Amino acid sequence: MERIVLMVVRLIFRVPYYMLGIWWNGKRKDYDPEKAYAFIKKVTKAANRAGRVTIESYGLENIPKENGFIFFPNHQGLFDVLVFLESCPVPFAFVIKKEASQVILLKQVISALRSVVIDREDIRQSLGVINQVAEEVKKGRNFLIFAEGTRSKMGNKLLPFKGGTFKSAMKAKCPIVPCALIDSFKPFDERSIQQVTVKLIYLPPIYYEEYGTMKTPEIANMVKSRIETAISEYENTGKR
Repeated sequence: MERIVLMVVRLIFRVPYYMLGIWWNGKRKDYDPEKAYAFIKKVTKAANRAGRVTIESYGLENIPKENGFIFFPNHQGLFDVLVFLESCPVPFAFVIKKEASQVILLKQVISALRSVVIDREDIRQSLGVINQVAEEVKKGRNFLIFAEGTRSKMGNKLLPFKGGTFKSAMKAKCPIVPCALIDSFKPFDERSIQQVTVKLIYLPPIYYEEYGTMKTPEIANMVKSRIETAISEYENTGKR
């Protein structure tokens, strides 16, 4: 909370403009995903700088050249999406649980990026989201899905990955891009405004030819294992 306050205070004169811009991109009839993403990316970079957060990205060359893929990172907190918004060069939407979808500003970002809210207590709605994401990915949209389903609250340690979160990828037969977040819990979950660095590692994509014959729990374990290996390598060695 302290860092969010710092962001707002240091950007106090620009906050109305930023909020209005995000709201407008979510409401405009002539919606342009590239322009909407560029604006939100601009706001995110400003907020991160104001909040004394540095983002270090690795493996950008692993992001597929053609759109229509899904990022699967570990989940550490509300700041996770901001890491991707500053780092990722191509537009993406994300799947977010209903409980978090009403957070101020995040709600407007969801609309501006045409992201999808999932109600995990409603099986029919959840299946509808799986199918919707699969169809949109087939059409060339990119998504981000947190396979743990909820933040780990254990620092850089991961919770089990849920096999069901990979059903959209299976249906779309799209590239799966494992992503490792390191220290993304620190900006918002720790009561500090000290300078902090968050790392994001884009791992080589896993194509349908590799995972198509696997069951979703097997895919989940494979992706989790690759992320854990990357976290160990980058966290402990300080690799740059």
